[in-house]
Amino acid sequence: MNNAEIEAYNYIDQYSELAVIEMYRSGVPASITLAQALHESNVGKSDLATRANNHFGIKCKSYWNGSTYYHEDDDLDDQGVLVESCFRAYETAHDSYIDHSNFLKHRENYQNLFAIDTKDYKGWAYGLKKSGYATDMKYSEKLIRYIEKYNLSQFDYMENPYLKLRRIKTVK
Repeated sequence: MNNAEIEAYNYIDQYSELAVIEMYRSGVPASITLAQALHESNVGKSDLATRANNHFGIKCKSYWNGSTYYHEDDDLDDQGVLVESCFRAYETAHDSYIDHSNFLKHRENYQNLFAIDTKDYKGWAYGLKKSGYATDMKYSEKLIRYIEKYNLSQFDYMENPYLKLRRIKTVK
């Protein structure tokens, strides 16, 4: 195993339970959440992830009233010159994961995704691209590669951690 794979597995270990919790709260498959986070944050090492705790590359949008972070991405001015884009900034990575789920769940252009079974990661990956999540033409394929390489679909079948916790408390 090379260094990049070790870093990816460490990232997955750190955030997989949060992705599962968010899956049960929002309906976004844990595999999709983790694949997007791995890709968008460069395994948690991107400037956006380290400086703004933004693990999903979510831009501010006109209605955002939280903290912001400016970073060059793909926005151009009227003359076609690359300008800094406004990204959402979070106190913690946990906040980023929650906002990612909320962003998908409450934006009209992503509503069609929630008709797709949470265990259909390919449907979700292609649906995200079709719904306009990313401009990268290969975005769906990249997510699917992450999911298959790191067996992220296993997290779509995990039990809700809150239920497990509740059972433990009842046994005591």
